[in-house]
Amino acid sequence: MFGKSKGDAAEEDRDVGSAQEVQRSTATPGASEAISSISSGLSIVGKIVGHGAVTIFGHIEGELHASTVVIAEGAQVEGDVVAEELTISGHVEGTIHANRVKLNSTAVVDGDIFHGSLAIEENAQFEGASRRLEDVIETSSRVQTNRYQPQTASIDSNAGANGSQSAH
Repeated sequence: MFGKSKGDAAEEDRDVGSAQEVQRSTATPGASEAISSISSGLSIVGKIVGHGAVTIFGHIEGELHASTVVIAEGAQVEGDVVAEELTISGHVEGTIHANRVKLNSTAVVDGDIFHGSLAIEENAQFEGASRRLEDVIETSSRVQTNRYQPQTASIDSNAGANGSQSAH
């Protein structure tokens, strides 16, 4: 239909099936968290902020912030990714900040990973540095929701030097 070959239709069915599986596996009973996806035929340039789960099948050039992120096989992200939980089966070029990171066997990551926990399957490709941090969740929550969070020295180390604090 609409001039697509059977192979394209099968790929779309796979994408829809994968998205539905992700929705089933990440949804929790009673949760009102939205689930969004970027399809395989879509490219986005800019910053994406989601307050729920985001599944990427297409191409993103820019920042991606969400609570749960799945980068599917064949998907590409060029830019920083901030999430509480991140599963990568596609290609990521940029810095990753996430509490839990899983690189599936088809993952290709070129960049640094800051994480609470990191799992790498056999045959996954990772070129960069890995650093375990205790406060990754707090950082990602502050960035994505803009709620007030206490600042730490590593986030705002020059607060006193630029005159933002009043002298008594």
